[in-house]
Amino acid sequence: MPFRVAILAVILLAGGTLFMSGYSIGRSAATTPGTPVSEERAFQPFWDTYRAITDHYAGGDVDRKAVIDGAIKGMIDALGDPYSGYMTPDDFAKSLQGLSGQFEGIGASVGGKSTDGRNTDCATLGPTCGLTIIEPIAGSPADKAGLRAGDRITSIDAVPVDGLTVDAAVAKVRGPKGSAVSLTIARGSAPAFVLKITREVIVEKEVIARDLAGGTVGYVRITGFSDQAASDFETALKRDIAAGEKKLVVDLRGNPGGYVTAARRIASQFIASGPILWEQGAHSDPLATAAEPGGVATDPSIQVVVLIDKGSASASEIVAGALQDTGRAKLVGQTSYGKGTIQEWQTLDDNNGGFRLTIAKWLTPKQRWINKVGLTPDVPVTVPANQPAGSDAVLDAALKALNASSASLSGLLEAA
Repeated sequence: MPFRVAILAVILLAGGTLFMSGYSIGRSAATTPGTPVSEERAFQPFWDTYRAITDHYAGGDVDRKAVIDGAIKGMIDALGDPYSGYMTPDDFAKSLQGLSGQFEGIGASVGGKSTDGRNTDCATLGPTCGLTIIEPIAGSPADKAGLRAGDRITSIDAVPVDGLTVDAAVAKVRGPKGSAVSLTIARGSAPAFVLKITREVIVEKEVIARDLAGGTVGYVRITGFSDQAASDFETALKRDIAAGEKKLVVDLRGNPGGYVTAARRIASQFIASGPILWEQGAHSDPLATAAEPGGVATDPSIQVVVLIDKGSASASEIVAGALQDTGRAKLVGQTSYGKGTIQEWQTLDDNNGGFRLTIAKWLTPKQRWINKVGLTPDVPVTVPANQPAGSDAVLDAALKALNASSASLSGLLEAA
């Protein structure tokens, strides 16, 4: 019997689908096999084709499971939605594993990006859609090998990626620890080159906390939105508050998202009541998801700034949008990614894998839909093209907005 991984995902699909925004798990009701009477005519060509294949195909034995899997994949691909997609059983399991913050691979967030200069999302790789590195995870094999944000993977083990979906390509990049994968990389106008990278178990530390400006400013960086990240964030925040720090920096740069529940918990640390976000299904009015009680930094005397950039997506945007709309924080940096949809994951019976399907829009507390638009920072910052090592123009601007010194900045960056 199929069940839904109501992994309400506001995530931006990346390596192992590291780009999300929310998840929860539940079971679906049993469904009646067969075609509804009202849709028999529309489905007749489908059944005619299926029966022709199973009854008359003479080119060899028919793998019914492969035919059915292909039909399911074709239905979802026909939506043209880069965030919806069919997954084999192995890919489905790996993607769920990636949401936990631990997986086996090279350690890089990737996505399908148009090659026309507009950098829009795309689902099927080819001349107009490139498999693009969003950000290597610090200290990962990808990072150590020299992969950079914006690099495009054109071949995996000498096989071009054209024609693959992003999920299928990611599955080829990932693999057991200790094994190697060769990636052909296109970087700007330079000649393509090959990087051979040995895979490892990637365990991403999702919450990094430091003190700045002589202990007067608390800094917390969040790199993912698992349930553990929400708990670790609350612990770090409690420490800052207990230390008397009344100025806080929350760094969401390069964070592709995760669980909606984690985003709600983190935003609720600063917002005492009212909606954190609104969810609007295909045939419903928006429904509010309210703040959880007991936030440790809801006191308005605690100043907050949130750092964002074009890599801040999904759950990151839920948190940043909630704090901006409620006036609880200023956003500093660059316009965020702009992913305003939620995905639900559902397994299929008979070992047919599963799929991820966009089932709702999410809106900010003021019911703004930021899809393909992003959040505009209150304090925009242009990052220098050749920013010196150990400096951070966005963090400097944030500390200025808090009227705090930028001292001890280089030590923070080296540790992070």
